[in-house]
Amino acid sequence: MKKTSGRLLELLGLMQARVDWTGPELAARLGVTDRTVRNDIARLRELGYPVDATRGRDGHYRLGVGAKLPPLLLDDEEAVAVAVGLRTVTGVAGFEESGGRALAKLEHVLPDRLRRQLVALRDATSAGPVNTDSNVEDPEVDPAVLTEIAGAIRDHRGLRAFYGSTGDDERVELEPYRLVGWQRRWYVVGRDPATGRWAPYRVDWLTLRTPGGRGFTPVPFPGDLTEFVVREVARTGWAVHARIVVDAPADEVLARINPAVGTVEPRSDGSSVLVTGGDSLEVVAVWIGMLGLDFTVESPAALVDHLEVLAERYAGAVAGSAR
Repeated sequence: MKKTSGRLLELLGLMQARVDWTGPELAARLGVTDRTVRNDIARLRELGYPVDATRGRDGHYRLGVGAKLPPLLLDDEEAVAVAVGLRTVTGVAGFEESGGRALAKLEHVLPDRLRRQLVALRDATSAGPVNTDSNVEDPEVDPAVLTEIAGAIRDHRGLRAFYGSTGDDERVELEPYRLVGWQRRWYVVGRDPATGRWAPYRVDWLTLRTPGGRGFTPVPFPGDLTEFVVREVARTGWAVHARIVVDAPADEVLARINPAVGTVEPRSDGSSVLVTGGDSLEVVAVWIGMLGLDFTVESPAALVDHLEVLAERYAGAVAGSAR
C-alpha cells in the first residue's frame, strides 16, 4: 500500500480532475478499501480541504469550492497568466486533453473572486487564425487589463480609453463584445455607441480610463467575427499598413498567402490588391517578396524607399557573386 502522504496527494488529484466520485470508484483507483478512502477523506478535511459527501446508493464525494492548491501559490496576475497559457495549450495538437484538465483543475480550486475573473476571461475570448512568423516581437499586455476588459464584456459595461501606439493617442469609448487572440496579440472587438461602428482594438495600445463607460445592452455582432478581425487588422491594426497591386488574379494570390497576412481585393483588369501590414517595413517586404509574383506598391512611400535599398543590395550581391 502507498504511504499515506502520497496516497492523499493522488486522492486530491483525482478529486480535482472530476466533479463527483463514489467511494468504490476512489477505492479502485487507489487500490485501497472503502474504509481507507473514508479515513483519507477525513485527513483531507483536517488539512483544510472542503470535501462534500452525500450518502445513499447514489452517494458520492466532491471537492468543495475554494480548496487550497499546495504547494503552488498564485497571485492574481499569475493565475490569469496561467489560465491564458493553458487556454492556448488546449489548441495545440497533443495537449488538448491535458491542457483542458489542468485548466479545469485550476478554475475549480481557486477562490470565487479569482474564479469569476478567469471564467470571464475564458468566456470572452476567441482564437483567430495562427501565423507562425517568428520575426515579430510579442507585445506586452498587462494581465490586469485583460481581466478588466473580460469583466466589462461579462457585465455589459462600456470602456473608456486612450488608444494609439505613437504617443498621440485618441480618446475612444466602446461597448466591448469579444476578446480575440490573434498573431500573438490581443484584440478587443467593440462597438462605438455614438456611431454604431464596429472595430478591433489592440489591447496593448489601450490605456483604460477610470471611471469606465456606461452599462449597455449587447448588440449581436453582424457577421463572422474572425473574418472581420482579419480584414480590419490588415487595414488598421499594424504599425505599417500597405496596399500592393499584384499582377495576378485574386484567387492565385489567396492561394499563396496565409489568411493571417491580409485581405485580397480583385480588380477589373485581372490583377488584385493585397491589403496587408506588419510591425516594420522589413516584415512587410519579406511577406510580399515571398509571394513569388510581380507587384507594385501603392502605399506607403516609405515601403518603396525600403524596396529600393533592398534592390540595390540584392543587385550588388548578384554582381559580386562568382558564376
